[in-house]
Amino acid sequence: MSDTSTATAPSAAPRAEAPDAAPAGSRGRRVGAAVARWTAAALVCGALGTGTAYGIASMDRDDVPGLATESDGRWDYPRLTLPALPEGRQRPYSDGNRHQIHHADLRDLLLPAPAGATVDKGLGGGWVRESRYLSEYAVEHRAGLRQALADYGVRHIAARGWTMPDGTTTRIHLLRFTASDAAEEFSQSVIGAGLSPDAALVGAPGTRLDESWEWDELTGPVTLHVYDEVPPVGAGHTRQAYILAGDTLALVTQTRKGAAPAVPFRQTVLLQSQLLG
Repeated sequence: MSDTSTATAPSAAPRAEAPDAAPAGSRGRRVGAAVARWTAAALVCGALGTGTAYGIASMDRDDVPGLATESDGRWDYPRLTLPALPEGRQRPYSDGNRHQIHHADLRDLLLPAPAGATVDKGLGGGWVRESRYLSEYAVEHRAGLRQALADYGVRHIAARGWTMPDGTTTRIHLLRFTASDAAEEFSQSVIGAGLSPDAALVGAPGTRLDESWEWDELTGPVTLHVYDEVPPVGAGHTRQAYILAGDTLALVTQTRKGAAPAVPFRQTVLLQSQLLG
């Protein structure tokens, strides 16, 4: 494949750059049969690009088993490409990038909104203040998180958000730290990486580790912690994931009144993980 190939997001998750992250340990997950079928098809058909993008090239939706059904719940993301790098810089997990640093503009590593989405005007894919990121968390956690952001050297925060016609609201925040070990320590010591995060989100006081799906084989070298809200839920059901990729930590949330569907959440987390990793 040439180095200009691109990936059709609903079909396969495009691979992209990622920073200094320690690879995820063994986190045994069970594979949901229906989701595994389309994921396996995407992985088998996916082709590795050597330049700005990765994924399926010159393939119609109907060419991949399981991708012709419009009712399977996946969203129609635009074709994804990796951003250009400054001259002499390499992708985070390239052999020549020993410290696995992201050299691309952080804003260009945000997953774009899918077709049909109404984009949040305050989260349009640009830089945001720490206060905007902190507003995702319950009030009692914000002071401690604000101090931790300073202590661990957060350099930039980029964010994008949107709402789909069914009411599902997605928000993605990317936090870039001064070094990969700072990002990892923040993730483990401040956010928490156990059966539930130590820092609870607004409206989701109780969460549990999502063990319903096998993530490790699908997201490359990044570290994933995926959580689902424990019932009974309040006004909205929230799913959340933390993606640790070198000097960058991502928070992905999806909330919907009643129940937030699993398929688009998993699709969104996979795509964002592969853009970072």
